[in-house]
Parts: sequence; structure tokens; C-alpha cells
Amino acid sequence: MLGYLLRRILAAIPVMGVVALFVFLLLRLTPGDPAAILAGDNATPEQLDRIRASLGLNEPIYIQFYTWIMKLLHGDLGVSLISNKPILEMIGPRLEPSISVALATIILSILVAVPLGVIAAWKHGTWIDRFVMGLSVLGFSVPVFVIGYVLIQIFAIDFRWVPVQGFKSLSAGFGPFFERLILPTCTLSFIYVALIARMTRASMLDVLGEDYVRTARAKGIGEAGVLLRHALRNAAVPVITVIGSGFALLISGVVVTESVFNLPGIGRLTVDAVLARDYPVIQAMILLTSGIYVAVNLLIDLAYTLLDPRIRY
Repeated sequence: MLGYLLRRILAAIPVMGVVALFVFLLLRLTPGDPAAILAGDNATPEQLDRIRASLGLNEPIYIQFYTWIMKLLHGDLGVSLISNKPILEMIGPRLEPSISVALATIILSILVAVPLGVIAAWKHGTWIDRFVMGLSVLGFSVPVFVIGYVLIQIFAIDFRWVPVQGFKSLSAGFGPFFERLILPTCTLSFIYVALIARMTRASMLDVLGEDYVRTARAKGIGEAGVLLRHALRNAAVPVITVIGSGFALLISGVVVTESVFNLPGIGRLTVDAVLARDYPVIQAMILLTSGIYVAVNLLIDLAYTLLDPRIRY
């Protein structure tokens, strides 16, 4: 298994290299001048030239790319053009809100969606199946911000059970931390419960028609054992893919939810950087997001080897 994982890691290195090159060229070749943004509308050409020289923007593209890559390999993501702060210092405080909401959302979605998908497949064609699929359609159809505002109105404003917005670090106590996660977690879970439940149901329906499932039933194994020990394990591969991709998306930042609940996460940092044309921050955030997706895919591949014995290392 170690050799298989090592091969997957080595295969991911060229992917990250291509992503880095693409991001660097894309941002450099798009219209706009970071020096003009920093200097303001009344800047003189001499001031613009000095700013470009200090940022290294007067250097050839390949020199800029080489300098950036060498800093990146030493763990230096650069400095923000707008705030003049190291990017690592800007990302650090933003990780806890994004990771906390992502973990809580995925855990809640799995606990709700997987049993719903299994039951819907087991009761295929009945009112239970139609009810679960109806909930899934509703989860896909209603916009996230609508769900968020409805939950805020009911549970934060009308009943006053939880705070309206904001985020509290875990260091401030588990109670304040948890109560501010409830609404954004429930809001995002609507979509992911619908997605995971539909995928679980579809995968289970394929597996329940296999010969080994009929054989297990013929041997007298209980229905719960057939569903959980035999069918669900073999149906879990595509479900894990969906869960992993969803977790990577959540970590990289869900901008609408962070805006509705005033969460200082990675998504809002990325949007602010794009609006300000803060090249170093944009590059760092795209690379971070790409790295998260690569890492999640590695974990998914590892899960495949554990769930499917036919995959060889």
C-alpha cells in the first residue's frame, strides 16, 4: 500500500506544477495593472514605475515565475499587494471557520443521507422512496441563501435559540463555538444530504441486484446484514467520491454561506482578493484549493484500496 500511495503522490506533483503555471500565466496576462490599483487614480508614471519595480513586475514573465516558484518551495506564499501582510498570516485565521463548517456539514450529511439512501433503495418504488427523492429534489432546487435566511428568521430571530451571524473560535469555549456552527451547517447540509442520498440510493440499487446479494439472502442472512455488510460496502465507492469532492469544495470556501452568516472563511478571502486584483493572494488561494483537491483524491484512492480488494497496489 505504501508503494501505491507513493506512486499516487508522485503523479500529483506534475498536476500541481501545471496548475501553478496556468494560474501564474492567467493572472499575469489578464487586463489590469496591480501598480495602478495600489497607487490610485492620481498616480504619476514615475510612481507607477517605482511600484512595478518593487513588485518585480518589470521583470520578464519567466523571471517572475521562477522567483515565485522558488519562494513557494521554501514555504513563502508571498505578501499581499493590498494589505502588505504575509499571505500565510492572512490564511491562518481563515482556516478554522472553513474547516469547522466543512467537517460539521460532512458529518451531519453522512449521518442523515446515507441511511436515507439505503432505506430508499431498500424500499424502491414505495412511498418512502418517493419521499426521500422528493426531499432530494427540494434540496437541489432551493438556493442556499434562501435556506440560510429562513433558518435565521425562524431559529435566530423568532425563537432566539442561536446567534444570527458570526463565528467564535473553539478556544473561546465549545458552547459559543458550537452554537454558531448550527445554522451554517444545517444550511449547507440541505444540498449535501440531497446529493449523497441520491448517490447512495443509485449505487445501492445497482448492488442489490447482484448475485452475491441474492446468495447472502439465500443463506439466511438478515436483511440488515445484507444491506450493511454486503451491499453498502460495495456501493460505497462512488459515495465516497461524492463525499470527498464535497468536503474539498467546502474547505475551499462556500462564498454565499460565508456571506450570509458573516463567516471569515477562505471563500470570502478569495473573493476579496479577486475584487482587489491581489495577485499573490489569488495565486495562493487557487494553489491551496488545488492542493486540497489533490489530497482528497489521494485519500479517496486509499479508501478504494481498502473497500475494493480487486484493486492492486
